[in-house]
Amino acid sequence: MLPPIEEIAKKRRMLGLTQKQLAKLAGVSQSLIAKVESRKIQPSYDKVKAIFDALENLETGTELHAADVLHNEVIGVQKNEPVSKAVKLMMDYGYSQLPVFDGEKVVGSITEKAMLAKVSSGKDFAQISQLPVENIMDENFPQVGKQTPLKLVSTLLEVYPAVLVSEKGKVIGIITKADLLKVLL
Repeated sequence: MLPPIEEIAKKRRMLGLTQKQLAKLAGVSQSLIAKVESRKIQPSYDKVKAIFDALENLETGTELHAADVLHNEVIGVQKNEPVSKAVKLMMDYGYSQLPVFDGEKVVGSITEKAMLAKVSSGKDFAQISQLPVENIMDENFPQVGKQTPLKLVSTLLEVYPAVLVSEKGKVIGIITKADLLKVLL
């Protein structure tokens, strides 16, 4: 006997899957998953079984990895750019931290906390905004591979505001605490 159909959406969210990802794993269409979750159709037993089988395989055999939750678009700032540019990027995208690059290589990070520390130290706002980012940047965010278990990423996020995901030495994504919390939805 299969669990109630209402469990599909809950289990999918718990595993951090999109409807498209679940559909691919179950061998059905994304629109079928959407219609099942919104209770617009009553699918065949075979389709529901395929969906629950895919969910069960993930629950028992596979844990989530960095690749499952990363943000592909990495917004960063170059080390020689002014602090004002970093502030603008943070405000435009709603971020509180950014990686700092020298070309494509990550060389540090800049956070709201670091900027506020400069302000608190008595420096003039106009001076701070024109400083190169490298003058106030902090250490790099830790970097992990795509297959790093999410449990390890979670542990890193207890200490750092973000974790970068890299492949063959190139940054391909970023994970923040907010991204990790989305897994709980």
